[in-house]
Amino acid sequence: MPIEAPETQVVTSWKVACDGGEGALGHPRVWLSIPQDTGFVECGYCDKKYMIDRDHAHDDH
Repeated sequence: MPIEAPETQVVTSWKVACDGGEGALGHPRVWLSIPQDTGFVECGYCDKKYMIDRDHAHDDH
């Protein structure tokens, strides 16, 4: 059985919070900053990938 690829979410903020999205089955909330040079960051707990939408990004970095 193939392993599912981690979820990817396109966001408009350079800073995102991740809690695993599973309620009590998730993980502690962590704040992640997306580096401008790569345009994405991955959560160290659940491997979810957050990609910045550069055309609509808020300048909060």
